[in-house]
Amino acid sequence: MARLDVPGRHPHIDAMDSFLAPEDASAADAIAAIADELDVFDDWMERYHYIIEMGRKLPPFPDAWADDAHRVPGCQSKVWMEAVNRDGKLYFAGASDAAIVAGLVALLLRVYSGRTPAEILATDPVFLKEMGLLEALSTNRGNGIAAMARKLRERAAAEPGA
Repeated sequence: MARLDVPGRHPHIDAMDSFLAPEDASAADAIAAIADELDVFDDWMERYHYIIEMGRKLPPFPDAWADDAHRVPGCQSKVWMEAVNRDGKLYFAGASDAAIVAGLVALLLRVYSGRTPAEILATDPVFLKEMGLLEALSTNRGNGIAAMARKLRERAAAEPGA
């Protein structure tokens, strides 16, 4: 089974629609758009609901990938991720058993999925702190989103030529 930490092509999953295609031109554009979208809301409860909705819109994640090989360590909730390299860009799929965490997965994938390894590595997850997201989450959730971002960046660093 293909795992997030194993670089290379995975032809058996290339045709599947589980990977998030970018909706913004760059990671920086995605970060700016997310910040603008979250700024619309007056308080963090409204922002949480928005983030949960982001998670509900994630592409379907195959049950076969909800295993230990795809699990992201360091998360309180169960989080699974997969990656595939298509034409020099990494596309990510992800899921969680918790609604808010699935939303955090969606937020990270919006920033990092469909980007080159170089762009992923150049995009520091400090934006999570700058948006106030880490402070608004529980310590465990904050540690979990940091672990997810670290895993995405580790996968990008494992790419040949990264």
